[in-house]
Amino acid sequence: MSGAGLDHLVVMATTLEEGVAWCEAALGVMPDAGGQHAFMGTHNRLLRISSPAFASSYLEIIAIDPQGQAPSSHRRWFDMDDPALQAQVRSQGPQLTHWVARANGIAQATDALHALGHAAGTPQAASRQTPRGLLSWQIGLRPDGQRLLQGLLPTLIEWGDQHPAANLADKGVTLQQLQLLHPDADALQTALQALGLHGNPALQVAQASAPALVAHLHTPKGPVQLRSAL
Repeated sequence: MSGAGLDHLVVMATTLEEGVAWCEAALGVMPDAGGQHAFMGTHNRLLRISSPAFASSYLEIIAIDPQGQAPSSHRRWFDMDDPALQAQVRSQGPQLTHWVARANGIAQATDALHALGHAAGTPQAASRQTPRGLLSWQIGLRPDGQRLLQGLLPTLIEWGDQHPAANLADKGVTLQQLQLLHPDADALQTALQALGLHGNPALQVAQASAPALVAHLHTPKGPVQLRSAL
């Protein structure tokens, strides 16, 4: 993959079945098949959301896999083991919780975050089988699974030869704008600049009294706004 940029949005669901039903109701389409992450005990479904502003991007609906095993040496990614977040998703339904960004060299990008005081963890190799072969990547993970800056500072990823969005059907859902609202917008903007994620007018950082991630999508049902409850 070329260039740093948004890779995918993360929607957490209590079960994958609930996530699929949410996608159909909220966005008007059925997500494509995903897979299992054995080392995390999670599984997902995927939806292409690529647009001129956000090339090669997708939406990931993710849930804890009831057939999987919980990791023994670390917590699941994206704060999925956090009791407060789990309770919020159970009571409010599937919701946008995070975003993941492609890095130009994940090791260097992780070091850049550490230099700014953001403990982004360590890049870990991961993979899963797909009908088209092995999908492999490196992803920045903390042992506690914590999202940084209340989920507004992205988790970093670097893909191998394949990217998921390349094999996803175009179902008429496109990401038009992503807003990052945070009480410390300057710190967030500085971190994004260090990662090479600045300069896209559709990726906006703004000061706000409470953190929120707001995705503006064009869908078969018309404009849809997804807003996190971080």
